[in-house]
Parts: sequence; structure tokens; C-alpha cells
Amino acid sequence: MKITLKDGSVREYAAPMTVYEIAADISEGLARNATTGKIDGKVVDLRTTVDSDCCLEILTVKDPEGLATLRHTTSHVMAEAVLNLFPDAKVAIGPSIDTGFYYDFEHAPFTREDLDKIEAEMKRIIKKGCKLEKFILPRNEAIDRMTSEEEPYKVELIQDLPEDAIISFYSQGGFTDLCAGPHLMNTKQIKAFKLLSSSGAYWRGDEHRQMLTRIYGTAFPTKEELEEHLKALEEAKKRDHNKLGREMGLFTTVDVIGQGLPLFTPKGTKMIQKLQRWIEDLEDNEWGYVRTRTPLMAKSDLYKISGHWDHYMDGMFILNQESEGKEVMALRPMTCPFQYYVYMNDQHSYRDLPYRMSETSTLFRNEDSGEMHGLTRVRQFTITEAHIIMRPDQAEQELTACVELANYVMKTLGLDGDVKYRLSKWDPNNKEKYLGDEEYWNSTQDYLRNVMIKNGIKFDEADDEAAFYGPKIDIQAKNVYGKEDTMVTIQLDCASAEKFGMYYIDETGAKTRPWIIHRTSMGCYERTLAWLIEHYAGKFPTWLCPEQVRVLPISEKYSDYANQVLARLRKAGIDATVDNRSEKIGYKIREARKARLPYMLVVGAKEEEEKVVSVRSRFLGDEGQKDLDVFISDILEEIRTKAIREEYKEESK
Repeated sequence: MKITLKDGSVREYAAPMTVYEIAADISEGLARNATTGKIDGKVVDLRTTVDSDCCLEILTVKDPEGLATLRHTTSHVMAEAVLNLFPDAKVAIGPSIDTGFYYDFEHAPFTREDLDKIEAEMKRIIKKGCKLEKFILPRNEAIDRMTSEEEPYKVELIQDLPEDAIISFYSQGGFTDLCAGPHLMNTKQIKAFKLLSSSGAYWRGDEHRQMLTRIYGTAFPTKEELEEHLKALEEAKKRDHNKLGREMGLFTTVDVIGQGLPLFTPKGTKMIQKLQRWIEDLEDNEWGYVRTRTPLMAKSDLYKISGHWDHYMDGMFILNQESEGKEVMALRPMTCPFQYYVYMNDQHSYRDLPYRMSETSTLFRNEDSGEMHGLTRVRQFTITEAHIIMRPDQAEQELTACVELANYVMKTLGLDGDVKYRLSKWDPNNKEKYLGDEEYWNSTQDYLRNVMIKNGIKFDEADDEAAFYGPKIDIQAKNVYGKEDTMVTIQLDCASAEKFGMYYIDETGAKTRPWIIHRTSMGCYERTLAWLIEHYAGKFPTWLCPEQVRVLPISEKYSDYANQVLARLRKAGIDATVDNRSEKIGYKIREARKARLPYMLVVGAKEEEEKVVSVRSRFLGDEGQKDLDVFISDILEEIRTKAIREEYKEESK
């Protein structure tokens, strides 16, 4: 058989060999560092036998898939350590994730002291250098084995596999786990790891199932890389919007109100208000949208027409169950069918299109409690939602314009460097989840793919991420912990017009079905605010700050002048306050810095006499005295242009 390697060279072998044996034949060093292989683009275990011509790549921890294998194996070592120390624990699942790994256990919550003990036991296991052995069992034998070992979660996983599934196990020392792999050859290859935290997690993400205890950890090829990651985690904790946003007094949550239902304080509300006014003016005045206002709820009849009742009902809040003489109502999880009826309120010709409707829409989605986090995943949120009704020949231009608008918004917010694009497709193996046939999905997915290629956009593709009615261009960003969320979405829908009987009069006078774009220009206000908090660590651009200027009188004697300055600032439309407390000026300055304010205006005898202000900023430190009119003119220009100024280093002042 001929094996074509990554560098294009070819090796020939007379008999089948494992990936590991081929790696060893190439070089001992490669075999020592190998973690997995890739045969014809598919990641495989090193123990996999190669018995025919193929392209083979040997992966190490420098490759993303190789690093994932290191972390997956570390999760197995952790599970073994947990069972050694806590024999009554039951193991569930333990995959690698982007930032490390986790494993779920049926056990009481683990303390930090417990995690330290588990780490020590893991080091002992690794030092022994146990080989990981893979073996296969028939379905019945696999169930019997896991039943005899009193591992109910593994039994359930096996029972959910197809009858003809290959059921593989990996064993190391005294620990055996149901697992598809791949895994390292030996635990000694694990060099640097850390257990980070413990939290609750429902079995299989279902809040109606058993609450398990999840241990998160991470692993890296070297101690230096681990230390660098741990330092980054500490920085992430400082930027975590869920912590920092509360500390800054932007939002809070209350148990009696409910999970995923944040309360915005005046400061947080002010920021969202600024974003909303900007987006609405931008869309209406510069991008050709008309604005609508539609109900927050509707009868189930509407959602049955749109398809949400069949495809999305579990994610909806249904206000009452069907009974005699009582309508079934539900809070809206989207605005599209409401806006369709706005469009259909008038007859439109081909000359009227595209017809762009936008709405600042409050939506409701019944998220699982385990999925909710801060402002990034909530049950009530507000979104910059729009629907473009268009002729098919206008689709490419309109889709391109949607991408351009989203890019403009992100660039203005300073977030454009944090994103990547994704073509979100249907899953042909899960057809009942989607409207339309294979031809529909292939054609619409190709359309979006070609639009991105023509616009020079680099993108990934992901199956089973589409809306049930059409594929999406999703603009993705990661939070400070590396978890990815969709920030902006642009969806192509060629199916809904038929369902709702929507049409326009074409050049021949015939009724013709339009195409529809569902899109956001900025996305969800709550999630965007979380993104801004983490990106700027709370030091927002001046135009977005809920408090842009704080006037600081040196003593009570200058309170009157401070209030005069405040009145001038507010009259000019600047968000300003005055600190009239009986505190020393040094304390007031420190408090203003702590609040991450862009500007402080210090006023005393000289400032009052000369009718000026002493300016201190986040950007230049002590900027000296300025005429108040000059300062107002400068900051208004900064606000008007939405400038993002570079922060100065406080250590250098």
C-alpha cells in the first residue's frame, strides 16, 4: 500500500500497519510526540490500522486536533483519580473543549480542596506511565459490563447508540471508560494540567434530568504554556462582564424575578439607549429602512403558519394551554411573521422592492437554565431585527449590503477585530428539523457561500446551525473564556413567502413570490453590551459611557462653580455629574478613575477666577487647564465621530 504524507512524499508498505507504527517508521521522535493521525482528512486514533492507499498526516500537540487528544486523555486521567478518591462517584461524560476539558460525575459538589487532592492523584497516575489500551465489545457485552460496574450513565449512552455501532472502550491502569477516542498512547505524555473549577450540570443538558457535578480543567504541552493560559484566565476574570458589569452598576439579577431576566440600572439603560438611538437613526436615515412596531405576543395560529409551532415550540413561552373558548397565546421568539403582515397590509409592485422593515424587537426564548449566563444568554432580550422583502435578482446586492452594515457597526464599536464568519447550514441527517428538501438547501447555501466568496470573506462552515427555514451568515465572537456566540446573523429565506401568501406584482402584472432576508445590524443589545464590557474592560469609548464627565470641586467653596460647569455640560448634551462630597480631591480623583470615567474636570480658585477647568482624562492623564467652551467643543466632536481613543498607561504618569 502507498501512504502519501503531508509533505507529499510517499512510503510503501507490504502489510497493514497502525498509524503509530508508521510514525515510528518515519522517526522515533515523531512517534514519541504523536497524539493522533489524520487519514484522508479524518482524525483517527494512533492505534488505527492502515490497510490501503491513503493520505496520512501525523498530528502532535501543535495541531488543534492533537491538543484536543491530549486534553481528552487528561480528562480520563482525572476520572480515574476521582474514582480512586471517591469510589461512590458515577462517571458520565468527559470530552475536550476549546479551552481544556471537563468531566461530569454523579457526586456531591467538589471543593477546591477536593480538586487539589484530585490533581495530586492525577500526578501520581501520570508518573506511573500507564498505557492506554483500546478494545471493542459487542453491544450486549458492553451493556452488561457497564451494568456490572454500576455505571448507569454509560449504559444509557450505549443504549442510545445504533444497533450496528462500534462500541469502543479505553483502559488505563485500573480505569476503563466507554469512549470513541482518540487518545494518547501513554499517560506520561501529559506534561502540564490544572483543574480550574467545579459546577453543576444537568445530565445531557436536560434540566429535568439528574443534576451532576462538572469539573473543568485544562492541559497544555508545556508548563510555560499552562502558566501563560492561567495568567490569561486571571485577566479574563477581571473582564468577565457578569462580574465587571455588576461591579460597575450596569445591571443586576434578582432570584424572585427569575433567571435570564436582567435588570438594567440607569447606567446600563443609558448605554443601551445610546446604542439603540444610533442604530435606529443609522438604519432609517442612511440605509433605507422603515420602522415598524408589532405585538409582543400572538395566537398560536400565527406560529403554526410560520412553522415555529412545529419547529421551535420548546423554545417558546406559551401563556395558556388550549381549552374550550380560550385562545392559545405565546410570547414571540422572533418578529418575522409580524412584519410579514405589515408588508401585506399594502400591495407592492416590483418597483417598490426591496422593502426593508426594521424594528427594535423585544423577544422571549425559553432557554434552559443551564445555558443562561449573564447577558449573553437570557430569556428576554432586545434585538435590532429587520426583514428585507426583495426580488430574487436583488438578493446578492441586499445580502452584500447587510454584511457591509454589520461590518460598519462592528468597526464603529471597535469590535471588528474580534469576529469570524460562519456559513450555518442544515443537517441532511436531521431533515425533520428543517423546511424544504435537499435541493432547496443546497441552492440557498450555495447562494450565501458565493456571496461571501465574491466579497472576499473568509469563513467556516457548520452543519445543523441553520434556521429551520434557511441558511445563515453568522458573525461569531468569543467571550473572555473562549466560548463562541453568534453576534450578528444574516439569513436567506426562500420558503416563508409561500407559507404566508406574500407576493409582489412583477413587470408582467403577475403575482410573484419574493425572497426574504432576516438580519440584525448589531444583534442583541444585551449580548452586545456584554461584548463591549469584556472588550474594553469597562473603559468604553466616550460616546458610549453612561457618565462621560465628572466635575470635581477641590473643596465645598467651589461647589457653586462646579454646578455652573455641570449645567453648561448638560445643556450641551454631555452626560455629566458633580462630586460635591466633603472629600479630599485625591480621593475624588481615585474614585473617578475606579469608575473608568473618560474625563474629570477639577475646579478650584484659579479655575473659577479664570472661568476654565483643569482636565484629567483616561487618555492623556493631566491635560492641563482648558477654556470650558473649548473642552465642550472637543468632547462633542469626540462623541459625534464616535472616536476610539488609545488609553494611556497610568504607570507612566
